[in-house]
This record gives sequence, structure tokens and C-alpha cells, in this order.
Amino acid sequence: MPKNSKVVKKELDDDVTESVRDLLSNEDTCDDSFKKSSLIVSDVQEDRDRDLEDGSDTEEERPAWNSKLQYILAQVGFSVGLGNVWRFPYLCQKNGGGAYLVPYLLLLIVIGIPLFFLELAVGQRIRRGSIGAWNYISPRLGGLGFASCMVCFFVALYYNVIIGWSLFYFSKSFQQPLPWHECPLVKNGTNTYVEPECDKSSATTYFWYREALDISNSISESGGLNLKMTLCLLIAWVMVCMAMIKGIQSSGKVMYFSSLFPYVVLICFLVRALLLKGSLDGIQHMFTPKLEIMLEAKVWREAATQVFFALGLGFGGVIAFSSYNKRDNNCHFDAVLVSSINFLTSVLATLVVFAVLGFKANVMNTKCIAMNMKKIIGYLGNEISPDLIPQHINFSHVTPEDYRQMTDIIRGVKEGSYAALGLETCDIEDELNKAVQGTGLAFIAFTEAMTHFPASPFWSVMFFLMLVNLGLGSMFGTIEGIITPIVDTFKVRKEFFTAGCCLLAFSIGLLFVQRSGNYFVAMFDDYSATVPLLIVVVLENVAVAWVYGVDRFFEDLKDMLGFSPFRFYYYMWKYFTPCVLLALLVASAIQLGMTPPSYNAWIEELAEEKALRYPPWGLAMCGSLVALAVLPVPVVFVLRFFDLIGDGSSSLSNVSYKKGRIIKESPGAEDDDASLIHGKSPSEAPSPMPGKSIYRKQSGSQDVDTAPNGRYGIGYLMTDGSDMPESGL
Repeated sequence: MPKNSKVVKKELDDDVTESVRDLLSNEDTCDDSFKKSSLIVSDVQEDRDRDLEDGSDTEEERPAWNSKLQYILAQVGFSVGLGNVWRFPYLCQKNGGGAYLVPYLLLLIVIGIPLFFLELAVGQRIRRGSIGAWNYISPRLGGLGFASCMVCFFVALYYNVIIGWSLFYFSKSFQQPLPWHECPLVKNGTNTYVEPECDKSSATTYFWYREALDISNSISESGGLNLKMTLCLLIAWVMVCMAMIKGIQSSGKVMYFSSLFPYVVLICFLVRALLLKGSLDGIQHMFTPKLEIMLEAKVWREAATQVFFALGLGFGGVIAFSSYNKRDNNCHFDAVLVSSINFLTSVLATLVVFAVLGFKANVMNTKCIAMNMKKIIGYLGNEISPDLIPQHINFSHVTPEDYRQMTDIIRGVKEGSYAALGLETCDIEDELNKAVQGTGLAFIAFTEAMTHFPASPFWSVMFFLMLVNLGLGSMFGTIEGIITPIVDTFKVRKEFFTAGCCLLAFSIGLLFVQRSGNYFVAMFDDYSATVPLLIVVVLENVAVAWVYGVDRFFEDLKDMLGFSPFRFYYYMWKYFTPCVLLALLVASAIQLGMTPPSYNAWIEELAEEKALRYPPWGLAMCGSLVALAVLPVPVVFVLRFFDLIGDGSSSLSNVSYKKGRIIKESPGAEDDDASLIHGKSPSEAPSPMPGKSIYRKQSGSQDVDTAPNGRYGIGYLMTDGSDMPESGL
């Protein structure tokens, strides 16, 4: 028996609440293995969580959230983005109104929350970004982390362009009337006329395509840089860089404003819109269920896709944010809370959008009736007999019901010649059925509605400031999904890497601020994220449930949370969710294959959009975006399958927490039972996923080794530990 074994046993008989420092100080001073061990204890007074970066001789602090609220706001800010405001309302209207909420909510429960919980748990348990996390879960699937980084980078490139657009509109909102209030006039000598392109479309459409984007007629016509948008893009990247330069220590503070401000604006818009005429028509139209549409497979596919992207799954941002949590944080509660907030935000945004669009439809319907009444008055006594007009109708104030009654009578009498009169239907439902989404909703339909608001500049400032904040919240999570795994893996300086990443992204982003830039934004949106992200999340689910093992993962969750999650998640992760994701992936691939790659180009002469096919180089670019995003997965798999590179899983340090104390563990060369702490080089440190809560010392051995920290982050020394259970990992 080693000479210090009696001392160890004596210490175990003492009060177990004794600190690690006391235990070490009472050890035999002749035992060099303890003096050279890599056990490091921080001062109790610091009471903060630390991490030790591998390969360094000194301690480096791993950033941590200042509070649980800050963390929740960060996750909410990342998951709640522009899609909640301009994508969800469109899908809701398109797919059965209120009936669409049923499949969406059901799929959120069986797909969204389980996968969101899975990513939160992986990040919190392993305490690394996506590269380190998936490299540990399954080294051969370590390419998943790099694929997530690639997708994040592609999305960040064009997502910040949208923030730049919002900044441009925000800067133009401080004037009365708003610059998109009416069409500009063109002076030609003594003649003054309305700009033809604007006259053929509308004031807001013209301002968007000509004044803001100055768009070309096709993707092949570059047209040079749009200097206004280039400046806005530069400002957007500077804002992101300044917020992210210190990681969560700087971005976390910004979250208090960027995550909460959109809710203030949405509630203000809802209250204001409900006071406007016609808003209830929009809300009624929105929630009138079309139950027959619910039976269509397309509705369920689009609902599943929206759930998938609404929570930001597969980007790595969820894993990155949760990696800064303590191990005992209740990530299951976080998953349910953030998912619920996301859903309620989508419903709130839908109420706002359709209340505003209901008001706009009422205004447009009133204009339509006024224009057609002028035609009817002109036809009286000629094409239309005055006797056909009901006596109770007052021409100075014609209601939609009066107009509908008049046109029904005239149509019944004229029949064959009615079409020649050129009278429009003027129905509010027809206006509301003009489904718009994305930039069409934010920069055309919504801006047009706001021109009819009292104090329209104020509401315009609020709306576009809200879009900027929604975009920034998502950008923070997206950039964190790039920075955290790279910094964790390659140990680069975070400040320099963040600045370099933003500079590179701005340089590449100049592609999107050409006159043809809007077409590239649409290309990246369609091809750089959809299929690659589905592949990433399918493999994430398979890696945890089938490679790592769902039973093993449940044990880890029980050790981390202090309770075993509902058995519901077991069956979702292992069977149901992978099948649904595979079906969704196949359906998306089929749709992508059956739909020829095309884009909507704005034709200046026609003042309308026209669907055009991508040129050959455009098709190659679309394919390259998909291929580059998923390429790391097969590359890393092949390299590790043939042992061309190491699995890299041993390069991660093991960190546990207990009231400010930190333990860094280094493994022994043997794979047998772990004992005490053995001084190894940092490059040999084990995975950061701890197992059972036991340290033990190998009997009859002078060499010492490590065992996982366990739930409470404090390992006590055991004598003969042959009866102790092995670590689950």
C-alpha cells in the first residue's frame, strides 16, 4: 500500500464538508504527485466560474452570463427574428388562418422543443461551441460543427444586409411626409409629370426598388455598388462587431435592449392599430379557420420548416450560448420557456400585421369605391339607367355594402356588357388575400400602411428600429455560432478573430449591395441554409440518439439536472424526430429538384416583377452554396475513418463548478479505473463531459489519474475504490 494511503483514509473519516484546499494541505508533504498535479483551486471569495484553456500555463476565465435573465434574453433574441414578423403571418394566412396554428403548435411540441432541449443540453454539458461539442459526441461526425459554422457565416453575410436596409429606412423616417408617401414628379422643360415607373406601380414599391435598392433588371447586370446601401452595411457590421468584440460580456448587455424593445413596439403597434378603422376586419380574416386546408401535406411541411428555423436549430448559436451556463442550470425549463415565448411572439406579430393590413385594406377599399363611383356617375343616363340605383344610397358617402348592392344590380341587368364598364369588385377580403411576406411585407405593404397612420414618421421610426433590433438579436447568436467554436478549438484571440470575421464578412457582403444585390440575397436565403441545416440537424439527432446513445445521454441529463427528463423525450429523440426530419429533408429536396432555380427580377420598363431563370454561373453558385455548407461533414468523416487525423476529443478540458472552485482534470495514459489527479500535459486533457460524481485512488500505484467531477463539482479522495461504479463516460 502506498505510504500516503493512511493519510487519505484518515481524511475521509473527517468532516466531508472540508474544502479541497484543506484536504490538499493535510496530504503527506513527501508525495510529489500531489504537488505536480493539475488540480487548481481558486479563492472562495471570487465565487465565479472559470475554465482553463488547454495549452496555457495560466488560468483563463471562460465568460459566464451575469444572470439567468441575460441568458434567456440572449436565447430569445436569437430565436425571435425577422421571420416571426414577416414569415409566420404570411404562412398563417396562406395555410388556413387560425387552423394553421394547430399543426404548428403540435409540431413545435414534438419536434421543436425536443431538438431545442437537445442542443441546450449538449452545449451546457460539454461547455464548448458546436465544433468541440460534436467532435466529442462522435469524432467521425465532428464535421457537423464546421458545417454549422459555414451555414452561420453564409446567413450572416446576407442577414446583416437586411439590417442595413432597415437602417436606411430608419434614417429616412425623420421627415413629414414620409418620402414614400407619394410618387415623385419629373420636370421636363415646362411639363411636369409623375415618374412613369412609380405611376405604373405604387409610391412604396417605387421607393423600395428604385430609391433604396436602385435595382437592375437581372442578376447578370451588376450595375456597380449602391453607395447608400454600402454605407448602411458598413454601419451594421460595425454595430455587430462592437457588440460582439468582448463576447457575451459585451453582447449580453446589449441584449437587454435588443431583445425587449421589439415587444414594446409590437404592443404599441397593436394598441394603435386596434384603434384604426378596419383593423378588426384583418384580425377576423386572420383567425377565420379554413379547416379543409389542414388536411394538405404541404401545410404540415411548411409548419415543420417554420418550427425548425424559428428556433434557430442547427446554427450552433443555441449551443454556443448554453455553453456559458453552469452545469446545474435547468436547461429543460429554458427550452420550454424560450420555445413558448417564440410561439407567442409569432402570434403577437401576426395580430399586429393583420390589424395593420386590415386598416390598409379598408383604406384601399375606400379609394377603390371612390374611383368606381366616379365611373358609375359618369355612366348614369347613358350606359346605366338612374333607376338601377337604390334610392337609399347617398353618392357623397357610399359604404362597401352600398357599393356591393349597386354592382350586383348593375351586373344582373347588364350581364354581357358589364365587363365593358370596367367596374372593380372593391372587396376587403380580396385586399387581405393579397399575401405578402419578407421584404414585400416590411418594405412595401407595411410602409404603405404607415403612411396613413396619424403621426406616421413616429411609427415608421419605431417600426424600423424594431426591425434593426430583431435583426441584431439574431445576428448576435449567428456570429456567436461562428466565434465560440473557433475560439474554443483553435485558441485564437477572441477580439482579433471577431474583428477579422466582421471585416471579412463586410468585404464579401459588398456582393449584396450592388444594384443586383437583392437577387443574391434571395439566392443565399433559398440555398445556403435550408437543405444544409436540415442535414446538420438530422445528423445531430442521430449522433446523440444512436451514436452516443440516448440511454447514456439520459444518464448525463439526470446527473446534470438532478432529475430524469420525461420519457417523452426518449422516444422523440430516438424514433419520432429523426423520422420526421428525414421526411422533411426528402420533401425539401424533392421540392428543390422539381422547382427550377429562379428569382423574381424587377423590370424597370414594366414596373413589375418577373420570374427569371438563373444563368449557368448562377446555377453553379446555387449548387456551390449547398455543397460548401455540408462539405465538412463527409470530409471529416473520411479523414477520421481512415485515421488521417486524430479524433481531437482529447483536446478538451474538463471543468466543474462548486462555489467558485474549479478543477481541471488531466487523464492518465491508462484506460483503467481513474484514481487521483495525475499531472499530464494539457493536450492530453479529457473530454469536458463529466460522468459520475467520484474520484478514487488506484490501490498499489504511485501514479495518479483523474475521474469525472460529478454533479457538485467537488471530488473527494477515496481509498480502495474497487467497489465504486465506473464513470458513465
